[in-house]
Amino acid sequence: MSFRIERDSLGERSLQSNHYYGIQTQRAVENFNISNTKSFDYPLLIESLANIKRASAIANRKIGALTNEKASAISQACSEIANGDYNNQFPVDIFQGGGGTSLNMNMNEVIANRANEIITGSKGYNQVHPNNDVNLGQSTNDVIPSAIHIASYFYIEKILEELATLENVLIEKSIEFESVVKVSRTCLQDAVPITLGQEFSGYASFIKRNISDMENVKTKCLSLTLGGTAAGTGLGTYPRFAEEAYEELSEITGLSFYQHENLFDGFQNGDIYIKLSSVLKELAAFMSKMSSDFRLLSSGPRSGLSEINLPPVQPGSSIMPGKVNPVMPEMMMQASFQVYGNDHVINVAVDRGELDLNVWEPIIIKNLFESFEIMTNAIRLFTDKCIQDIEANIEICDKNAHSSLALSTVIATLFNYDLASEIAKEAHNQNRTIKEIVLEKKLLSKEEADLFLNPLLLSDVKNSSEILSKFKHKEQ
Repeated sequence: MSFRIERDSLGERSLQSNHYYGIQTQRAVENFNISNTKSFDYPLLIESLANIKRASAIANRKIGALTNEKASAISQACSEIANGDYNNQFPVDIFQGGGGTSLNMNMNEVIANRANEIITGSKGYNQVHPNNDVNLGQSTNDVIPSAIHIASYFYIEKILEELATLENVLIEKSIEFESVVKVSRTCLQDAVPITLGQEFSGYASFIKRNISDMENVKTKCLSLTLGGTAAGTGLGTYPRFAEEAYEELSEITGLSFYQHENLFDGFQNGDIYIKLSSVLKELAAFMSKMSSDFRLLSSGPRSGLSEINLPPVQPGSSIMPGKVNPVMPEMMMQASFQVYGNDHVINVAVDRGELDLNVWEPIIIKNLFESFEIMTNAIRLFTDKCIQDIEANIEICDKNAHSSLALSTVIATLFNYDLASEIAKEAHNQNRTIKEIVLEKKLLSKEEADLFLNPLLLSDVKNSSEILSKFKHKEQ
């Protein structure tokens, strides 16, 4: 194995010749051996950062700050990196100090060595320098947050695909179950009749709303701080650099990125990360709640609610034969719990940004992108392996709906609350239905009882209100 020597202001280091990263990356690898989470675990981040470097090189060529040869070599190196050719050359732990300086220099060194290789046939910085050329007109402080914004945009695109599929599946289920009448439950107690389809339509409606929220926050990711360099003043850039860089970045990505309207605000404040994390936390809370509902509704099968059947995907016990657990809802809930924790870290990291820069972006990267990834993956699996194959236990649902004491609500509407309470109590004590007590007391004829105490009819607010209104007018 051959080695090369690189030097910086602190001394020198020996690096394997096949590595494209350089001395500053090597120091970061030595300094931050904290976790098993490395920069290369976030290919969208690497791609976004490489595209920023490529756009900057082309912009610097256009304004005369870089030669055609250097800019062309840098651009080619960036394209290769963006395509994933050198992902293993980004080994720095995500837990790093310096606000992402190690990540930025890791990218600069890989690009410089590859660009030199393109020009001369060998690695080195004699033609293209990581700071002087690759990082020209930039700072860690503006390129790292810009890369986070761009990567977040594409993370949202990915999760939106899964949410669209989930919404369609939930809509299909709401249609499939539209005539499956059951009892609703409030405070975990029997309540008025509802259909299983109506329950699922509520789930679908939330997903539709969350998709809208995701789309809204996605547009905010188009605002970048690129061109502000260290603190928002743009010190170190040549005239027209920012304008050309944004034009090239938009050309490369196909998206209309633009500079933040106030760069000092952009450098000081990380509220975009809170917005991104919040919409993920909102989604996680819903997914956990729906998963919890499925666990309750499928509980049993002999001694629980057992109103739905979840598809069995694996045996549920090492000791109890035949037991099947709701493992997919439980997986979804645990993914949601992790998002809650990540959201807290992101809020703390944004809060701790001091004065003119937030240096905690590495931990924001880890927690924000982890939330995106686990929610995207969990929702895909939950949709495919659970929701789309849920079945209704129609007989159990129907029995529960007809035996619910909450049908006394109809009696309260037709007559009065006190009478309804007396009937409900009597039905409970005698283990009989509301309908049986009503017929025994001759409060309604059989035809009227069949009509007014039909749970499926009562789940339809328009029809039930019209029929009950006609009865009231007839009695008057």
